[in-house]
Amino acid sequence: MSRVRTAAVWTALATAIFVPIAIAAASPLLAWRDPTYIVAGFAGIIALALLLVQPLLAGGYLPGLLGTLGRRVHLWIGGALVAAVVIHVGGLWITSPPDVVDALLFVSPTPFSAWGVIAMWAVFAVALLAALRRPLRLRPRTWRRIHTGLAMVIVVGSIVHAMLIEGTMGTWSKTALCVLVLIVTAKVVASLPVWATGTRRGGNAAKRDAG
Repeated sequence: MSRVRTAAVWTALATAIFVPIAIAAASPLLAWRDPTYIVAGFAGIIALALLLVQPLLAGGYLPGLLGTLGRRVHLWIGGALVAAVVIHVGGLWITSPPDVVDALLFVSPTPFSAWGVIAMWAVFAVALLAALRRPLRLRPRTWRRIHTGLAMVIVVGSIVHAMLIEGTMGTWSKTALCVLVLIVTAKVVASLPVWATGTRRGGNAAKRDAG
């Protein structure tokens, strides 16, 4: 890949991530928010942004982050995603425990809460399975099917959760980020042979399953 194309890819990714964050940081609604609530909110925005990075890494679309290094960074970003979700939920718990309890019990009057909780549990499930992958002796294909299925739940749940919230994120920037996450995830999932049932697959599929 040429230097110009490499620079263009990284510039586009940085723009897609940091523009929504910058717009949220400039929101007048922050003047009325508790500091803990603000931290929790931005943790949620960062988590959404990380959902754009993960499929790009999985699909090998980020220059310089291919092969073993790409898988390692994918793992690190996954850990950062878990941390962001914990900070997001933890901050909301500190500011309003009853609302978090209602959300966890799926009795919250706000529709976006249930989608957020579903995405949260899917994130934790992926992290737990990643940690227990070797002890459970999951076959590569089995792991990839579970991981991909949960990833789709995370993406759909997070996008619906974000779109239903009227908060500090700008409407257009939030919509653009969500659309990008959905498109990139769909493209990568469609290109991965995780659902193949045949015993003979091409070299690329075999290489992916070896990861």
